[in-house]
Amino acid sequence: QVQLVESGGGLVQAGDSLRLSCQASGRTFSRDTMGWLRQVPGKERETVAAISGNGGSLYYGNSVNGRFTISRDNAKNTVYLQLNSLKPEDTAVYYCAAGPSFLLTAQQMGAQYNYGYWGQGTQVTVSS
Repeated sequence: QVQLVESGGGLVQAGDSLRLSCQASGRTFSRDTMGWLRQVPGKERETVAAISGNGGSLYYGNSVNGRFTISRDNAKNTVYLQLNSLKPEDTAVYYCAAGPSFLLTAQQMGAQYNYGYWGQGTQVTVSS
């Protein structure tokens, strides 16, 4: 059974930083493309970052490029999202998701429907 467990969310002020973690189990983690997606109630889910199995391909959404950094440690079956210079509009539930290894282009990695496994989400709230 695939499990993705996020942690690290919380309430911070604008300009602060957070580091989200996602612990994976039940799959060959090192092969999967991993993504971080976020959702605000009433809005479509947005892919903010993704990383291929070996870390060679990266994707960042336009709204977070330059502020967020995705990384992974395959030895620990963990993917991270470093959130810097947080803004109130970054407030959302952040989900970790796993997708197949062939997700390598920006179009593929950015499409939420390509991810078949999801965590339960962690809330990030940024106050102004």
